Amino acid sequence: MAYAKEQRLVLNNYDKINPTSIDEYVIRGGFRALRKALSMSSAEIIQELKISGLRGRGGAGFPTWLKWSFTAPIEVDQKYIICNADEGEPGTYKDRLIMDKDPYLLIEAMTIAGFTLGATKGYIYVRGEYPHSQKILNTAIANAKMAGMMGNNIFGSGFDFNLQVFSGAFAFVCGEETAIIESIEGKRGEPRIRPPYPGVVGLWGKPTVINNVETLANIPAIINNGGRWFANIGAIKYPGTKIMTLSGDVANKTFVEVPTDTTLYDIIYTFGGGVVGGNFQAVQVGGNSGGLLPASLLETAIDFDSMQAIGGSLGTGAVFVINDRHDLLDVVKNVAHFFTEESCGKCTPCREGCQRLYDFMNKVCEGEATAKDLQIAAGLARVMNKTALCGLGQAAPTPVQTAIKFFGKKFEERINAK
Repeated sequence: MAYAKEQRLVLNNYDKINPTSIDEYVIRGGFRALRKALSMSSAEIIQELKISGLRGRGGAGFPTWLKWSFTAPIEVDQKYIICNADEGEPGTYKDRLIMDKDPYLLIEAMTIAGFTLGATKGYIYVRGEYPHSQKILNTAIANAKMAGMMGNNIFGSGFDFNLQVFSGAFAFVCGEETAIIESIEGKRGEPRIRPPYPGVVGLWGKPTVINNVETLANIPAIINNGGRWFANIGAIKYPGTKIMTLSGDVANKTFVEVPTDTTLYDIIYTFGGGVVGGNFQAVQVGGNSGGLLPASLLETAIDFDSMQAIGGSLGTGAVFVINDRHDLLDVVKNVAHFFTEESCGKCTPCREGCQRLYDFMNKVCEGEATAKDLQIAAGLARVMNKTALCGLGQAAPTPVQTAIKFFGKKFEERINAK
């Protein structure tokens, strides 16, 4: 097997330029993709995205071209493009790396998106706990306007586009796209019932496309190099690269950008330097919403479909390594408690389900759970997967589900001990 290597597409400018210097960004090829896109039709840009195979990097893995194709043809007086930069998933900071170190890349990508969709207004919804990122972005937007690369008649094309940074509502649920819309409109950040979908009825009732920071940051490179170039990187069904952030019991608490056919083993041992403080016990991929995976699955590639096939999730790309010195059941209990705090409470499956799963894990850890409790919890988790209103409630049971699936003996031992 070939030695795993980083391949920085999105983080190509990381620590190579002054983040707020538009001149340094331009010298390294910045805004070349925007100039090219302005000479293309909307259909041509969407076709390149289709060829590229770019899919969402925020958790859902939805094809970017398909999302854009729903909104682009709609004829209406106003459309919006929103960047989801509300990264509240524990252990995740990939979007912050882009915003803090290469803000013009995001600005260029959003302007291309606006042109393609026919949107003249964009919002970057930044996590409230990221004041530095908000400051960097506001400075970059002001500089882009002064340079004629944003605002009215961009590059003499006749296209107008303006961006606004919007501070998040300090709530985990506001990472859900319709909750973002509610928050921007000045309402409580809660998900909407769908349909209608944001691409048709979104912000203030207008067609709205919402993409993650990392997803958007791939677009300038695709426009510059072509969709086929991008499609030949990484996994066939989830091409390109993925930024992975490492934390927990790993030697190198760092981040890497690697092709999507890289394995979990290489993420932890080649780039992370291996497990510290004990032997490997489990790894949680995708933040608290992600699955807990055993050593036997470390040769799995990190692409969306491969992770989903084993019952895990790629999610935001957070990698939390757990050594055997920890009580894994206690870890799962703490994760379950996180969701009781972060559920917005709008829908019954999430509001009640999260609390019941936490109660179950409490009983397990206290040695009070029975085999019947285990059966009920597994059934409840499946109901939440299918009936919760948004992605938070649908993914909340995943840590408990995967713990039961891959580490069932630990549950049985605790139950039998009673």
